[in-house]
Order: sequence, then C-alpha cells, then structure tokens
Amino acid sequence: MKNSKELLKTKIENQVEILFNKSLDEANALEIYQGLSNVLLETISKDWLKTRKRYETEKQAFYFSAEFLMGRALGNNLINLGLDKEVKEVLEEIGFDLNSVEAAEEDAGLGNGGLGRLAACFMDSLVTLNLPGQGYGIKYKNGIFKQKIVDGFQVETPETWLKYGDVWTISRPSEEVVVEFGDGKVRAVPYDMPVIGYGTKNVNTLRLWKAKSINELNLKAFNDQKYDEALKEVNRAEDISRILYPNDSTNEGKKLRLKQQYFFTSASLQDIIRKFKNIHGTDFKKLPEFVSIQLNDTHPVIAIPELMRILCDVEGLLWKEAWAIVEKTFAYTNHTILSEALEKWWIGLYEEVVPRIFQITERIHFQFLDLLEKKYPKDRARRERMSIIQGDLIHMAWLAIYGSFATNGVAALHTDILKHIELKEWYELFPERFLNKTNGITQRRWLLEANPELSKLITELIGDKWITDFSQMKNLEKYATDKRVINRFLEIKSEKKKQLAQFIEETQGIKVNPESIFDIQIKRLHEYKRQLLNIFHILDLYYRLKKNPTMKIHPVTYIFGAKSAPGYMRAKGTIRLINEVAQIINNDVEIKDMIKVVFMENYNVSSAQFLFPAADISEQISTAGKEASGTGNMKFMINGALTFGTLDGANVEIVEEAGVENNYIFGLKVGEIEELKKKGYNPKTPYKEIEGLKRVVDSLIDGSLDDEGTGLYKELYDSLLKGASWHEPDQYFVLEDFEDFRKTQEKINKEFTDRETWGKKAWINISNGGKFSSDRTIDEYAKEIWKITSQKI
Repeated sequence: MKNSKELLKTKIENQVEILFNKSLDEANALEIYQGLSNVLLETISKDWLKTRKRYETEKQAFYFSAEFLMGRALGNNLINLGLDKEVKEVLEEIGFDLNSVEAAEEDAGLGNGGLGRLAACFMDSLVTLNLPGQGYGIKYKNGIFKQKIVDGFQVETPETWLKYGDVWTISRPSEEVVVEFGDGKVRAVPYDMPVIGYGTKNVNTLRLWKAKSINELNLKAFNDQKYDEALKEVNRAEDISRILYPNDSTNEGKKLRLKQQYFFTSASLQDIIRKFKNIHGTDFKKLPEFVSIQLNDTHPVIAIPELMRILCDVEGLLWKEAWAIVEKTFAYTNHTILSEALEKWWIGLYEEVVPRIFQITERIHFQFLDLLEKKYPKDRARRERMSIIQGDLIHMAWLAIYGSFATNGVAALHTDILKHIELKEWYELFPERFLNKTNGITQRRWLLEANPELSKLITELIGDKWITDFSQMKNLEKYATDKRVINRFLEIKSEKKKQLAQFIEETQGIKVNPESIFDIQIKRLHEYKRQLLNIFHILDLYYRLKKNPTMKIHPVTYIFGAKSAPGYMRAKGTIRLINEVAQIINNDVEIKDMIKVVFMENYNVSSAQFLFPAADISEQISTAGKEASGTGNMKFMINGALTFGTLDGANVEIVEEAGVENNYIFGLKVGEIEELKKKGYNPKTPYKEIEGLKRVVDSLIDGSLDDEGTGLYKELYDSLLKGASWHEPDQYFVLEDFEDFRKTQEKINKEFTDRETWGKKAWINISNGGKFSSDRTIDEYAKEIWKITSQKI
C-alpha cells in the first residue's frame, strides 16, 4: 500500500496527465501548480459539500463586497490544510521547488486595497471559526490594472489574472440567475471559490458572479459580415464583470459602475431567496431569523431597494411587511468619513440604469421623510440634511443607515467620529444601531505564511494555539527582557530584510542595504494618506546631506508601494515625484548609499508578504481623523515593525495595546485640527517659517524637478498653497505636520542604533498584537450583529 507521499505524487501525476497530456518530467511549474491545485480540490470536495449541507438549516451571514483581495490561494490553502511540509517534500522529489510552483499562480484580481483585503481576512476567519456564511462578489475578468512605471509615471496595463484559467473557482451553471436593467437583461453565472479554514474540516464558499449575454451571438449580423455588431450584446453584458472599478470620470463609466453594483447584489439576493424558499418555504417573516447580510461599504447598498423589489414585485408581499423584513436583514459597515467616498448617484443616471429600483428608492425616501417630519417637525434644515434624495442626488450612505439594523465603524476613533461628528444626527435618531467593530487581519496569512521563521520562534516559546487564538500572543511579553530571545528575533528580522533586498533587486533592479533601516509605506495612493509628506521629508533629508556631507545618519531605505486610481491626477503626480526623487538620490554617488528610495511597481498581496515581515518602520501617517482604521498597520505590528504615525484609525488602539513609548507618534490630533480650522489655517506660515520646507515645496516649480511638461507638479504645488474651488489649501496639513514628522524621523534614526532596546520595543508590539486578529472581529460580528453560531462539521 502506498504511503501518503507516494499517493500524493501519483495524484499530481494523474492530474498533469489528464489536464495537459504530459508526464511529470515534461511539465513546467504552471502545469504542476494546476495539477496540485486540482488534487487539493479533490481532497476537500466532500467536506465542502458537507459544510454546505450543514449550513442550509442554520442562520447564515452573507458578506456583500465589491472586492475580495484574496492573494494567491495555493500556499495559504496548503498551510490551512496542514499539507505544506508534505507537499514541499513531494515536489522536491519530482524536481520542483514549492516557491516556484506557488509563483506560477497569479494573484486573483478581485480586489484593490484595504477594503478587499479586509474582506479576504474575514472569509478566512469565518471558516476557521466554523461560522455559517459566505461571501458574494463579482468574478472580474481583469483586476483594477497592472501597474507599470514608465519614466516615473504610472501606466495602467490589463491585470489579466485569468489568462490561464482559474483552478480555484468552480462554475455552477445550474444556479445562474437573470438580472434586469433599464436597457435589457443579462445572465449572472455563479462561480464558487472554496475558503479553507485552519485546523477544521469546514470549507466555506465565496460565490462570484460572472456576467454573460442572454444571446451569445447575433447570427444574422454575423452572416451579414457585421462582426462588431454581431458581438455587441455579448460585449455589453460581459463589460459588467470585465474589470474591477472601471474609470468613472464619464457618464458611461458611472453607468458601468452602477450596473456592477446592481448586478452582483441582485444576483446574490435572488440566490439567497431561492435557497431560503427551498428550506423554509414562503414565510418571509422568518428571513431575518436565517439571513443576515453585511454591506461592506456603500457599493452594495443598492441591495436594500432590490430586496424590496423581490419581496413586493416577485413574492407579492405588501410594502409595510417587506420593509419590516428588510430593515432586520441588512447591516452596514462604514469605511470612511471622506465625503467624496460616501457614494452618491445622480437621479437621471440611476433611473436610466435601474428604473424600477429608482421608484422603490424614491418611495423609501418619502417614507423616511415622514419619519423625520414626525421626529423633527420644526427643524426643516435637519430634515433636508438627512434626506436620502437631496436635489438630484441619491445618498447611498443615508439609504444604508435607514435600511439596516446596524451601522458599524471599523476602529474606536473612527466610530467615535461617526457618532459625534460626521453622523451625529443619525446617531441621535438611531443610537441603538451604531457600534464599533475594530478591523483585524488573519495571522495565518500575515504571520504563519508570510513569516515562517518568526512563527517557528513564537511556537517554540508559547506553543501553537496562537494560530487560532491570537490572544495567546500576550504570553510572549515576558520574553521582552530575555536577551537571547530578542537576539533571535533580531536575527530573524535581519534574514527577512535580506530576503526582501533580494526580491527588490530581482523585481525592481535596485540594490539596497539590508543593514539599513527599512522604512515602509505601502497602501493605496491618496492625498489623505500623505505619501507626499513622506517624499517631502526624503527630499529635505537629501538636500541636507548634500549641504553637509559629514552629517551622521544611520542608512535608511525608504520603500513605497501604491497604485493611484486611473483618473486621480494628483495621486499620479505624487507617484511621478517619488520615482523622480528616487532616481536622483539612488544615482548620486556622493550620498554613498546613506539613503535609498524604492517604489515597488505593481504592489500586491504577494509582494506584501515580503514587505511586512522585513519592515523596521511602519509608516501610518494619514491626516488625523481621515483613516477609518487601516489594516496594514496591524500586519506590520505583528511582524515586529514599530508604528510611525499619527493618532488616526487603528493606530490609536495599537499604541493603547503596545504603549506609545514603543512606537513613534507625531502630528496634529483630531481636536487640534478642528481648532486650527476654526482659527483659520494658513499653510504659507509653515512654508515660510520651517527651515528647509520652502526649498522642498519650491522644487515642484523651480526647475529642480521635471514632470516633463505635464503640469502635475504645479498642480501639487497649488493644492498646498492655493487650494482649489472644492477645498482649502493644504487640506491634509502636509506642511503643518512637516516639522514634527522630521523631528520624529531624526529620533527614529538615532534610536535604531540601540539594537537591544529597539528589539525589545518590536517584541512588545508583537506580544500585544492579539487584539488585531480578524478572528476577534468576526467573533464580535457573529455574536453582536449577525447572531450566528459555530457549526463544525
């Protein structure tokens, strides 16, 4: 009888033969990857079916999200199944390295930033905790884009992650549904991705919808040799799931975005209702007893009027009965206080794309106005401010709060700001609906998989329960004064930095010093995240080093990773600026490698797994009050990087847990910003008075730097000192916070040289990261919002 390794080898061999008609010695890494992945799918198939059957009669949570930034599946699934060591050995026997086989997998192009990565972590925690539920989203053919840096500029190219197919999604054509728009119908075909938990047989599901045409071909047009016209209907339908976040700078782009949102929410609700009816019949009053739907930001909020349509138009319920069900079914997560990110739709466009949904939304609006009239009869201004439809705009966040039973923020500070500032009037109207759910991350991908060396040390010291109970990390704190342990940690950090240095050289062509401080800012490019402040400081440091070549600093490598939205010109200007400053500094022989600047092209989950474990400094420098939570800050923390940031988002809770003395906090606080605004902030004051700042800012326009005639740098300059019609100058206080940023950076540079003390601070951060597991977040959602319980198969 074959042992397990021989059996695994045989199964891989069979799959490679079936899929590619090749023997193992003929196969390449991609073919081995696909064969191995199919073997794993076969391994979990029975448990996946059992899990689905087990959940059918239980209350389930359904997570509606426009993004799921899953990353590569193979490595994570091997670890969760406990097969990573065995598979590694089998692959070595047949002449393959596990890393090269993993690298053959494309990152799934299903998400872009923190919103999508949070959703992915939540899927991992949901199944690891054996909780009944699943995700719903879109199977985008292309991700947002693959970022190329050409002459310092971001250039978007297609992120064709499905060019060789996708092993991990299984088509379910028998469960397709039809979604109707104002201009016609499309088919929604479901594809299911297994979500494998750690240390459990449960396998949950992420269901993704692909848009297909009702008619595959206009044969008459094709036979008339009008080939474009023959495929017009097919292309218009498939556009819906063709690309994540299409550019919406025009009306056509906006229509496509709205179509995407309605497409996946309508398909998902039809799916949920069908399954509910199969088990419970048509007693829809029971729907909230078995279904809880979490709306991840405003993208899926159109689900509220869509469920009303299904219940009233399709199932024949009266409006009042249907509304009572709807507001007990949905919960809403608010991810931002930025007004531009609180989605609003122009009535004309909304009515054109989804005419019936507009009628229902309008009726919900008038129903809510009646409630406001009774509650605030003498306060017309308040009623107008809170109206779902204001002028010619539909406010989706207002619809979300009114149409759901819970609204949560994603960090303590964020929720506090929502309750007492941004959504104060809503909190006064519905105080029982507001609560906090501080975000979290899965330690299984971001520590166990990304940093096996540190994971091994942690397990040696406290056992392996931390993998599913992250509160166990607190048991590490007693080793903070153990020099042997701290030295082992510093050796691991050094090894991770060498690995990252090699990765940077291979992928970016830049040689960096692994002994330097690795100061890393990786996140979406947005003005409030203040990558501009970071590069201004680097440019200032460069100017000071040029002026004073004998100035003593510990070498620093500044690493950026960020994508800008295609139409966001200021963000694109910042990317160009970072890359130009990098070129100047990295090619200046006089600096002698004292500072290096790296911009990681096409930053994604796979490169993040190199970056987080190697970081010494975690740059979390958003303007206080603007970042809802952040999750990158948590990934850095649990890998032993010190947070350098403002008191914003989850940074507040990080320093509460690990101590402000073990991190580096700078800059204006939320209250100080409000006071400064009241007094009247003039950015020309710091611009003129802070030593060196004027030179840095003027570099944008005085010829020191060259944006090749695009006007991008002049636009950045004006945004700081002149403002624009839609905002005040320096609205994110880059110039005001510059001096404190620089002083804190100088402190970091000096203190880094005391390796023992630095290692102790890093260790204390690791030890106090237990709160920031998505397991804790999901457990809170399950108990306090969704009311679901563990159902282990």
